[in-house]
Order: sequence, then structure tokens, then C-alpha cells
Amino acid sequence: MMHGPLGDRHDRSTAVTGNPLVAAVERGLDVCNILIVALAALALIAACAILSYSVLSRALFHSANYWQDEAAVFLLVGATFMTAGYVQSRRGHIGIEAFVGLLSPMANRIRLWLVDVASFLFCAFFTWKSWTLAHEAWVDGQVSNSMWSPPLAIPYGLMATGMTLLCVQILVQIVAPLTGTARR
Repeated sequence: MMHGPLGDRHDRSTAVTGNPLVAAVERGLDVCNILIVALAALALIAACAILSYSVLSRALFHSANYWQDEAAVFLLVGATFMTAGYVQSRRGHIGIEAFVGLLSPMANRIRLWLVDVASFLFCAFFTWKSWTLAHEAWVDGQVSNSMWSPPLAIPYGLMATGMTLLCVQILVQIVAPLTGTARR
């Protein structure tokens, strides 16, 4: 069962009401997430095609492959981190719901809000460290240790951007109940 910022099941296509700024950010995130999910789906398909090509070219032609595994990893890292905000917007991350049936609806809303605050604090730290890593890789011109040697700023930048979007999504979910912003 998916739960929204107020603890109830919701449909993402419904109108957002309440605080206009929070509602606008949430609508903007929804549009951004739709685009990111489409691009992530293409990245996953590309990773599958690259890995399949790699296996076939090694088996059939005994050719060395220098770039395929790393390209697939970059695509998978990008797809994973960039879609984290989308998954959070639907409360799709793994959660233990053992207490949901035992607690009152108000207690569950408070529990959910406290989990969001704790998640935000962790993700904010992870985001800060990710941007630090991406900046160092960019400034120092760091590349991977493979023969292909792509810049490490690419996966680090994708990780940092995805974590930033996740933090914004969690922050919206923290602020929305406090401002009376909800989906109808």
C-alpha cells in the first residue's frame, strides 16, 4: 500500500492544494520525475544492450571489451540515483510496516513524519558528501582506472543530482503536512 505525506493512499495525478509554494515545488518535482523515469528506462535498456553485446562479442569473436562494463555501470548508477526521488514520492522505498496496524492514524502520520525527518538528515549528509566527491573529481580531472578512463565526475554528478532531488522530495513531504498542503 502506498502512503502519501498525510499517511493515506493517494493518486499522483490529483490536484495539490494548500500552500502555493509547496504545491508548486511538488508539481515541478512530478514533471521532473516523469522525465527522469523515462530517461532511466532508456538507460536500463541501453545497459542491457551494452552488456548483451559485451557477452556476445567475447563469446563469438573473442574480442576484448574495455568500455562496456563501465558504461553499463555508469548507466545503472545514473538510473538508480536519479529515480530515488520518484520512488520516494510514491513511498516506494522499503519500509517496515509492522506498527501501521497497531497505531492510530494520527500516530502513523507522526511516525511517518519522523521517519521523513530522519531520512532527510541522512540523505542531506549523503548529498553533501556526493557533491564534494563530484567537485573533487571534476576539479582534479579524476578518471576511472580502466583503459577507457571515463571521467568519474559523470557517475558522481549523477549520484549527487539524484540525492539532491531525493532531499527536495523528502523535504516537501516533511513540510506539506505542516502547511496543510495535500493532494485531492
